[in-house]
Amino acid sequence: MIKYLIIDDEHVAHEIIKSYCDLLPNLELKKHCYDAIEALDYLRDNQVDLIFLDLNMPKLKGFDFLRTLPKPPKVIVTSAYQEHALEGYELGIVDYLLKPFSFERFLKAINKTIEIKNSAPTLNVSKKTEEERVFFYSNKKHIQVNISDILFIEGAGNYCKVILKNDSILIREKISDVLKMLLPEKFIQVHKSFVIAKRHIDAIEGNRVFIMDHKIPIGNLFKTNVLDLLQ
Repeated sequence: MIKYLIIDDEHVAHEIIKSYCDLLPNLELKKHCYDAIEALDYLRDNQVDLIFLDLNMPKLKGFDFLRTLPKPPKVIVTSAYQEHALEGYELGIVDYLLKPFSFERFLKAINKTIEIKNSAPTLNVSKKTEEERVFFYSNKKHIQVNISDILFIEGAGNYCKVILKNDSILIREKISDVLKMLLPEKFIQVHKSFVIAKRHIDAIEGNRVFIMDHKIPIGNLFKTNVLDLLQ
């Protein structure tokens, strides 16, 4: 469960973000804060995993607020001003959403947050970690998929087919955009039209990768990616 906080001085922004979050499982709103001072008061005694942060607020600006936090949670900036994006990434934010943003763009930011949260090291190595998941939009609905079930992704123009262990999903995304949703230590591009899961590789022979019953070509431009796996 990802516990989140909305910090924005505009009520309509709260409504939009909450409505988007309500469409997704495992997101729990802890508080609406309409300025950074209110958020600081809440965070003194409470912890959250994620903050949706506006920048242009009264009393204390968004990034000034962020700099006051000794151990800030994950932060997704929601702003109408794109010129502050670089400063945000220098402060370690997860993503920068330019208002007004679509649900699809919002979903990509949430997927980044989930990946970062799941990839964070744990002190208790014996504790079973939560299954890593990602959302894909297909057939007018958002489908949550276990990353470990993804065998490979096949791209064709503006569409991709996500091949799972026991199923497949057709999504309207370029393969380059799908690759950004996935952790590079778990997936590798082997062809302009194919991204594969490293853990599911059964064999590599010549210019092909074998995953279960699938034979995936290796493109000339991506051979070095495959060779790196063999070293």
